[in-house]
Amino acid sequence: MRLFLPSARATNYLLIVGSCSLGYALFMRYLAIEQTPVGLACEGGLNSWLCFTRHIAIVLFTYSVFGWAALIVATLNLLRPSLLLFAVALSISCLGVVLYNVGLSGLAVGLLLLSFARRVPEPE
Repeated sequence: MRLFLPSARATNYLLIVGSCSLGYALFMRYLAIEQTPVGLACEGGLNSWLCFTRHIAIVLFTYSVFGWAALIVATLNLLRPSLLLFAVALSISCLGVVLYNVGLSGLAVGLLLLSFARRVPEPE
């Protein structure tokens, strides 16, 4: 049996997934959530897609949804490594690290690193 190691093409896709989710999380944090004028406009009743996604992101990180979801998917990936689970866990972990769920998302990143030491399951 061989260890779980993405191919070069899969690694490129994982880099794209991680960069896009990290970029979106940085955009949401620094240009939508922490900007005072945007917050005042959204709380004042502005009805736009930015206010909607800002509200959704605030609700999700308030209840640590990013951290718990990243931890659950990373644990599933540790138990049975697959490229799809790794990509989903990587994306949610990037969102969680930037959007105030650092503890649980950091643990999920550690589990993702441990999944490289797991063997790939045999096809049945």
